[in-house]
Amino acid sequence: MRQFTLSLLDPNTLLPHRAGIAGLALALSDINQENALIKSNISEDTVSLSWECSDKEALEWLRQETYQIEDGLLVARSLKLSPQGKYAFSQGVISTFLQHSKQRTLEKTHTLIPIVVEANLPEITISYRKLLDCYYLREFKGVFNSKGKFNSTIPIKGHHLPGLVECFVNGEYQESPTGFIALLFLPLACSYYLLMNGRYALVIPEVTNLNAWVNRRQQQGSRSYQDFRSPSASEAGLRLLLEEQTITDLNRHKVKYCEVYQLGKQPWDMQQTGLKQAVYRIHALDNILAIYQSAVVLFKPKLRVTDKGQPWLALSKVLPWIAENLVARRAWYSGFYEFHKANDIYERKGLVSMTENFLQQHERNLFEAVQGAFRVYLSGQNKQAKRQGRPLDYGQVTDKVIYRLQSPNTQQEFAKALVDFLSQFRSKSARGVGQEIYAWIHGAEWRKARDLSLLAIATYQGKGQNGASDVTDTDSTNITPEVETETEEEYVEIL
Repeated sequence: MRQFTLSLLDPNTLLPHRAGIAGLALALSDINQENALIKSNISEDTVSLSWECSDKEALEWLRQETYQIEDGLLVARSLKLSPQGKYAFSQGVISTFLQHSKQRTLEKTHTLIPIVVEANLPEITISYRKLLDCYYLREFKGVFNSKGKFNSTIPIKGHHLPGLVECFVNGEYQESPTGFIALLFLPLACSYYLLMNGRYALVIPEVTNLNAWVNRRQQQGSRSYQDFRSPSASEAGLRLLLEEQTITDLNRHKVKYCEVYQLGKQPWDMQQTGLKQAVYRIHALDNILAIYQSAVVLFKPKLRVTDKGQPWLALSKVLPWIAENLVARRAWYSGFYEFHKANDIYERKGLVSMTENFLQQHERNLFEAVQGAFRVYLSGQNKQAKRQGRPLDYGQVTDKVIYRLQSPNTQQEFAKALVDFLSQFRSKSARGVGQEIYAWIHGAEWRKARDLSLLAIATYQGKGQNGASDVTDTDSTNITPEVETETEEEYVEIL
């Protein structure tokens, strides 16, 4: 009898191996043990396997029980996926594990399938090539000897671990039989996301309890095409961690971190589309996930229609920027200076909500001081427009202030620009916080101060004509600025 034990506690395993052990446990959980060729036992951290036949016969039987092709899609029954989930899994595996043409055979013609993103909205039409054959359905090569027994070492390539590059000095990477078995079932444990520009994100979770994770994984069968789309690799990792955190019965065994492989083209090899572009290790920190949870609600993908009447799914530009900051453990608004320069159009309403809920007190003091000065500035511009008998061009006056604070490139230039702005348009919001503002603009975090100041202008809410807060786009003109003026004696300047 042959026996193998795969353990999450094995010090010789890496994260992909441990995730692969979880995938193996998932595959075995869906097999009737009475007629199984392999006898298995699954504990919290170990999978034990035994069989009476040859290694080759046992592993090929388990592979056939795990992977099948249905309607041109690679499926795994143990995942219990919906039709859209099957498409996402198949395309994800083909574009990551099976990206090389030697590892799969596709139909030459494309097939169109309709995808319902939301009820009562137009369907999205997706083109894909049906899968005819792939590595997981073929006879293994280089794995067994002539007697059907595992070789002592087994060569590992990119279809076992996406992004793996062969060492040109020592040749192919080698794995033990247990390591090979784990990587064979790694696709079941991963999550797949289609990014923008034809890139993919492969998310590998850290699993600490096999039984709890298998139950959780089988609850994700209703994943849709919208769940398959992500604006960035960092957002994809945060999404998986948030999904794990929301399951209350798995609170003790939730995934604490994950690794995300961003796969795409590299300048030195334009033939392969799935080379590693970046690797993220993302930890499930409560404060980070709380911010992300609100952001993902505020910046949802939206269904758009082209000039030709073709619907498509538009992903947020703000969400990946926020996610990148959270993963790097920076303030969520960091880099707004660069973001605003690169994006003329962005989801302003969502940013307004973010500033209302996720600014610390010292950040809010600077934020409100800048908005107070901007309010005074708008009041003067509004009066001038009325005297000239024209409506206030809100977009134009806003752009002037943004340019005023955006043009400085050094700490000294920005400090002078901000102090001049706050002094010229004095408001009550700046009273008593001069020392804090001084620390912001003269310290190491002056760039954060610049980001926060620009964000304050971009998300300013005036009063609409009906008296309610106005959060329309920045090119709106129906904003009546609140009048806020004070005398020289009332204003205490301590900058």
